[in-house]
Amino acid sequence: MKAMILEGIGKPLVLRDVAMPQIRENEVLIKVLTCGVCRTDLHILDGDLKEAKFPLILGHQVVGVVERFGALCSKYKIGNRVGVPWLCHTCGSCEYCVSDRENLCDSAIFMGYKQDGGFAEYTKCHEDFVISIPDSYDNVHAAPLLCGGLIGYRALRLAGKAKTIGFYGFGSSAHMLIQIARQLGLEVYVFTKPGDLPGQAFAKSLGAIWAGDSDARPKKLLDAAILFAPIGSLYIEALKSLKKGGRVVSAGINMSQIPAFSYDLLWHEKTMTSVANLTRQDGTDFMEIAKSIPIHVSANAFPLEAANEAIEAIRFGKINGSAVLTVV
Repeated sequence: MKAMILEGIGKPLVLRDVAMPQIRENEVLIKVLTCGVCRTDLHILDGDLKEAKFPLILGHQVVGVVERFGALCSKYKIGNRVGVPWLCHTCGSCEYCVSDRENLCDSAIFMGYKQDGGFAEYTKCHEDFVISIPDSYDNVHAAPLLCGGLIGYRALRLAGKAKTIGFYGFGSSAHMLIQIARQLGLEVYVFTKPGDLPGQAFAKSLGAIWAGDSDARPKKLLDAAILFAPIGSLYIEALKSLKKGGRVVSAGINMSQIPAFSYDLLWHEKTMTSVANLTRQDGTDFMEIAKSIPIHVSANAFPLEAANEAIEAIRFGKINGSAVLTVV
């Protein structure tokens, strides 16, 4: 099969002919149709995440069809359209797995990081971690649901019972989550990098009550804030905009250093937390929401061979919404 291969930290991906994945008895072989490109792929390429295997096939927002399955598989039939997210296996027996926190499993395997992912014509996954995708989304627009959508949904849950919420950064995840938040009746305030007028206009077009620069203050204090941009100093900006008892949630897997700040910003029972991965239940719950609240996904399609171009477009903020590789 053809695949875009990452041979080492900082290197551009190269198109190679490689062997197809060999499935085990509890795995399905998936013919990849599309695969979303995520900022996490950029963090892996840059070496910010330290445990990647090399050579590696990136990609953890896989949409495809079941091509073959192992002897112990029973959930899917050949030809079923499915999705594969970041979390693709856990041990099932550690303290985290047995307490509904499998996203924290120490032995977890992540697609496109510790296992080859979807920047290829085929990939594989344990059948228990494969997700069914609503029929109302085509292949290109379904792919971003599998990470940007899922992680945004988990971040919103961790934000608690917020009525006013701030989004810091407005990329793939935020542009989907704002639609769910608005449907739930939340007031959403969007903060972008200073001077990003197109991004702010995009946010307003999707229902933001207000959109402005990341160092600005909204007209009212916020119940919660979600950080999508991987910039540690945004924690401080968000804390300044919170009500007493407010919460800041970081949705990113990697972030620059958080600068020192005075305790008064955190006082009055404000909290800071992070999202780590996702659970299978997150996937099930989110896809039900995606059925009932049609999410308009802004997707920018690139052919598989243009994976480097897609990654750099994300790095430099050249696209609104999501980047998706088309394989078939």
